[in-house]
Amino acid sequence: MRGEPRRGISIVLASSSPRRRELLQLLGLSFEISPADVDEAWRNGEPPEAHAERLAREKAAVRPRPGAVTVGADTIVVIDGAILGKPRDAAEARVMLRRLAGRGHEVFTGVAVAYGSRTASGVARTTVRFRALDDATIAEYVATGEPLDKAGAYGIQGYGAVLVERIDGDYFTVMGLGLGLLVDLLGRVGLRYCFGEVTPAE
Repeated sequence: MRGEPRRGISIVLASSSPRRRELLQLLGLSFEISPADVDEAWRNGEPPEAHAERLAREKAAVRPRPGAVTVGADTIVVIDGAILGKPRDAAEARVMLRRLAGRGHEVFTGVAVAYGSRTASGVARTTVRFRALDDATIAEYVATGEPLDKAGAYGIQGYGAVLVERIDGDYFTVMGLGLGLLVDLLGRVGLRYCFGEVTPAE
């Protein structure tokens, strides 16, 4: 997908996530989508924050267009020290949701931006607490198909919103792209977000 170019710096989103696309659109940005093909396997002993940030940096390192700023991101859900990725199937989604029901968990989103010879990255963490859920509710939610392409088997911006009791932190981090963090990182590579476009900082 290609957005209409503006007079600012070209942007490449190294992700096929519809949520991240929606968030960049929320900022009024025009961009190109070029998903990065990286190995997302967790390295033994790697802390969750380091895992999310490493993958974001690896995705941002894939630069399909010279002169553009590339945005990479990775979101993981962590409970009891275990990383919950995207469920392989409906059965695994139900297992994940039972584990999350009635409890708190953490969502880590790593974000990286690469521009010229510079790369900046960081991680935002948000705590999410689920309502108590019975098996029927879990089965009905999984039957919508929404959980199957999402870390932790839920999407806070969709039907999954009703599973959440409260959050402590940045809502957009749970969606998959902390917007405040993104703007900060753009500044660290010499760029500036100015309400609808990204330009060189002067």
